[in-house]
Amino acid sequence: MANLSLVKNPMPTQEANVRNANFSEVALGYTRETAVDEAKRCLGCRNKPCVSGCPVQVKIPEFIAKIAAEDFEGAYDVISTTNALPAVCGRVCPQESQCESKCVRGIKGDPVGIGRLERFAADTHNALPQKAVEKPKSNGHKVAVVGSGPSGLTCAGDLAKRGFDVTVFEAFHVAGGVLSYGIPEFRLPKAIVQREIEGLKALGVTVETNAVIGKAVSIDELLGDMGFEAVFVGSGAGLPQFLKISGESALGVYSANEYLTRINLMKAYKEGAATPVYRAKRVAVVGGGNVAMDAARCAKRLGADVSIVYRRGRDELPARHEEVEHAEEEGIHFLLLSNPTEIIADENGRVASMKIQKMELGEPDEKGRRRPIPIDGAIDEIEVDAVIIAAGTSPNPLIASTTPGLDVNRHGGIIADDDGLTSHTFVWAGGDAVTGAATVILAMGAGKASAAAIAEKLGN
Repeated sequence: MANLSLVKNPMPTQEANVRNANFSEVALGYTRETAVDEAKRCLGCRNKPCVSGCPVQVKIPEFIAKIAAEDFEGAYDVISTTNALPAVCGRVCPQESQCESKCVRGIKGDPVGIGRLERFAADTHNALPQKAVEKPKSNGHKVAVVGSGPSGLTCAGDLAKRGFDVTVFEAFHVAGGVLSYGIPEFRLPKAIVQREIEGLKALGVTVETNAVIGKAVSIDELLGDMGFEAVFVGSGAGLPQFLKISGESALGVYSANEYLTRINLMKAYKEGAATPVYRAKRVAVVGGGNVAMDAARCAKRLGADVSIVYRRGRDELPARHEEVEHAEEEGIHFLLLSNPTEIIADENGRVASMKIQKMELGEPDEKGRRRPIPIDGAIDEIEVDAVIIAAGTSPNPLIASTTPGLDVNRHGGIIADDDGLTSHTFVWAGGDAVTGAATVILAMGAGKASAAAIAEKLGN
């Protein structure tokens, strides 16, 4: 029987004042009964508008119908025909602005909880004893993938399924890219990321860590002496941007990239960590995106009183609504319509306070967001002993600067067509290395498109 409720089944979570002191996963997942009930809210629309909002074209009504029929493994099989990382996407994709934004149920009420159901299907599958994966027959072609983030893993997986001999080169000591170094454990447990990577290895994908392409080996050497016939560059956007204000060189100022990498990849939140992070008492996080929320929530879990400083209002926050709500529930303060102008250090060179210019919203800018305008004379000063800058990232210039003939745009992103083909023969690129910082699922879509184009180019 269809479920005609206008309200989405809520996601159970840890209690806010418990979770803000631990790094265990916040969202606890649907039960079998809740998943079936939510799946029955789907109308099974013939024209499938939800699919048009998915960058990897997951067969959404089909997998939800399987859950409604309590065929949970069948649901996973449907998802995995197009999505190589369903347990990841079910947790971190912004479904509210993609597939769920197209859901007909959302016209009068809540859309179907597509992301929550995807996570349920993946987690249910992963809880089962795993069957041996049949490695595809080799087609004799050899492809290199630079970077083991979402775009690289997706490209590698799609090529491996087609019989390509794929080697993924990762600069860090752990594979996963932004999934490993950027997203906290309480949003995306690292065991899930590594399980997905082990699944790719079972298909025959080789993963080489501690391999900095552009330093130890160049793109041209991969295509030359090392015998690769094509290269996909999915090296992400790991170069942090700063505010260019006085005092940014003070002790206690971090880029969000460094702060999150220390915590997520190097486990700095654990006692006795080899690469610890300063446990501040009062932290200001500058920015309003998902990265800012992640950094703020990590700092809170390390015992700090945390404020997010953002130059626009609440309605303009670019972070997911769910992440903002979770941050507020966990006791994080929001200093909105506030723009940092100076970081002040004490006599020892350590952060002591930060000056903030109060703002008001004017006319929309070229992106349609209302432009923040300073209010004359409205300057506050707040006491802090650490500042985390989450003002965006851009692609690392290393690969472009060491690869003759590889064109980039003014932001440092590699220029590529819709299939990922670059100006360099037999080099494709996708994800944040092309677009700048974006979403996991968009990066996966780029990796999928490039895998298809590489396969066609190499005659497979």
